[in-house]
Amino acid sequence: MAEQQEQKERKTRKTEKVGQVVSAKMTKTIVVEVTRRVPHPVYKRIINKRNKFYAHDEQQTAKLGDVVRIVECRPMSKLKRWELGEVVRKAVQVAVDPGLVDADTFQQTSGAKSNTKGGTPKDGKDGATGKKKKSSGGRKQ
Repeated sequence: MAEQQEQKERKTRKTEKVGQVVSAKMTKTIVVEVTRRVPHPVYKRIINKRNKFYAHDEQQTAKLGDVVRIVECRPMSKLKRWELGEVVRKAVQVAVDPGLVDADTFQQTSGAKSNTKGGTPKDGKDGATGKKKKSSGGRKQ
């Protein structure tokens, strides 16, 4: 009996892939990005191809940035066909104490929205009056 089970396990080899966790925001589900290096079909230059796989993580052990091994399994949902095999390497988690950071010492980045009125919004209207500004560029009339 044990011999038959052993033979059955050898026949049904499950596919395994190793990748990096790019999202762990869902309950019991992680998104793993698997990167493989293949030659370009025409130019033969080595390029990186990436695929994302949804995997089932029952104990929610994998965190963002971890390198994990996922194993093929039965379909669990529309997108989930993999389950977490093991965490190969943990990601480095950097924690900063909020009490040590002074918000006044940091400058806002150019992409951040400011609270001040004015500036030049993308719609071309003046921030204070809401009227459309006259265009200074282009051809003279």
